[in-house]
Parts: sequence; C-alpha cells; structure tokens
Amino acid sequence: MKEATIDSTYTIPCSHTVHCVEFSPFEWSCQLLAVGTSSGISVFSCRFQEEDAEISKGIEYTRLRDFSTKSSTLAIAWSPQTSLKVLPKNMSFAAATDDRTLTVFSTDMNTSNTITILSGHKGFVNSITYEPDEGTRLASTGDDMTCRIWTLTEAKQESIFQLTSPGVSVCWHSDEQYKLMVAQKDGTIRFFSLHNNQPIMSLSCGQTPLLSADWSRHNNLLVGAVAGSDWMVFDVSRSSIPIEKRQAHSEGARHFKWSRCHESLLATCGRPGRQLKVFNTRHQQLHVNTTLKVSYGLTWHLHLPIVAVGGDKAVHFWTVESI
Repeated sequence: MKEATIDSTYTIPCSHTVHCVEFSPFEWSCQLLAVGTSSGISVFSCRFQEEDAEISKGIEYTRLRDFSTKSSTLAIAWSPQTSLKVLPKNMSFAAATDDRTLTVFSTDMNTSNTITILSGHKGFVNSITYEPDEGTRLASTGDDMTCRIWTLTEAKQESIFQLTSPGVSVCWHSDEQYKLMVAQKDGTIRFFSLHNNQPIMSLSCGQTPLLSADWSRHNNLLVGAVAGSDWMVFDVSRSSIPIEKRQAHSEGARHFKWSRCHESLLATCGRPGRQLKVFNTRHQQLHVNTTLKVSYGLTWHLHLPIVAVGGDKAVHFWTVESI
C-alpha cells in the first residue's frame, strides 16, 4: 500500500493537551472547530488554502470564544442551529465531561450566553450527537450501558435505551431521523426506532473491543467501526456481518470516522504509538500513515478532504491527496 503524508499539513497551537476536536458538520457553520481540553473548550473559525487560494500560509484561523468547564472534555457535538453566516447569529454545541454530565453552550456572540446542564448518566459519557434537523434533541451514550435522549427545549430526559454493554458511539443519521445507531463495546451495533422506542436490528463485529463506529453521510446503508485491530464496513441491507474488513492498528484501534466529503475515505486512530491512518475503501491505498506523541479525537471537515486530531498542545490537520 502507498504511504502518503507523515508530517501534518497544518497545525493550530493550543495552551493545553487537546482531548477532543470536532468540526461542525452543518453547512452554515462548517468553518467552526471546537477544541476540548482539561479546562475548557475553545472555538476556532478556520479557512484553508484548499478553499481559497489567497490564503498564503495554508490555513487562517481565528479564536472566536473560550468556554470554561469544570472537568476534562470527553466528547463534543455541534447543534444544527449554529450559524455565523446569517442573522441572527448563534453558536450552540454540547459537551460531555468526565464529571458524567452534559453541558449545552449557546451564545449569540454578543451579550446572550446560556449554559444548560443535563444530568442522569451514572458513568462516563463517550459519545453525543444532535438530532440533525431542528437540533431540539440530543442523544448520548456511555459506560453506564444506556443511551439517553434529551429534550433540549425542556432540558430533561425524554427516553432511555438499556444496552447490554457500555455504549461507545451514537449516531443520528440525517436521512434517518427516527432511527438511532448505538455501538457497544462488546462488538454489537444496535439500531433503535424513536417512533416506538424499540430495537430494530443489530450488527456483529465478531470481535472486541469495539471502541468506535460511524454512519456514512453518503450512504445510509453503510456503517463503519473499529474493533480489535481492524476496521470494518457493514451494508445493513445485505448482512449483519461485515462486508469488508482490514487491519488498521496491530495493537488496537480506537477511533473511526467516515469522511464527510468523500464517500470512500475513512480515518482511524490506534496503537502502537498514536497512529492516524486514512484508508480508501475503493482500492488498497493508504493515504495517511503517521504517529504522534499524543492524539485524541478525530474529525473531518464538511467540504474538504481534511482530517484533524488533537495533540500535545496543538490540533493537527492533514490534507488527503490523490483520492
């Protein structure tokens, strides 16, 4: 397989180790990047040379706002209500922290700031996601073996799904707004209906631990995950077992994310070291293969083939070329 990039294409320096990073997946706020550390969350506005050739240094970024947290950030999700391009301006996102709570931050970028705390989880929350249409509900899953749905207009828990293993990822697909996907550490990926709060179907990785899963935004029949040392892809219309599987990290894979702008690209993080790899499902090509001293989190830009991870006092970006 062909190895591409070693050094990161761009970096944003930070004052602390970055525990998680998240580009906004929505059109009106896709330039926003949330960066979580042990003491807070910083929001940056980013522009890249790939979208504007006049950006001479490859990346231009502005630190828009800092938000304090009482403990380390474990996961971040952007609200579809966020928009800085049209009036009224609004920035809204949720964060899971290691005090087992969820915090929803909202600001009009001027004088109005709202912070809402959601409590109920009995263990660490590993993944959160907004309902992608109106953004009035939030889903979360974690080590207490539950997936919870929160109504944000009333700041309360709407429903709860009992799992059989810790929940590691939750996804709410844009074309399947009444269907929720929850990945469990025991290697099972489950789908639930929000119409009747009942399980619909499940997929089996056939190995453990499953530590991350993602739903393709290009094809709602494709689900990807990392379990053990491998990444795998499921076609839910064909089989409950993977249709494709490749080794990603010989000592264990940790993160999996589909590219948001290209249907055949996926990224993984894992061991040995702190490896980041970008694969193409169409052929045996490895676009990025690199190791950092520290790497946490994994996120893709909405429109550009740019992937980012958190590092030791920096966010690192790679541009994926030769697709």
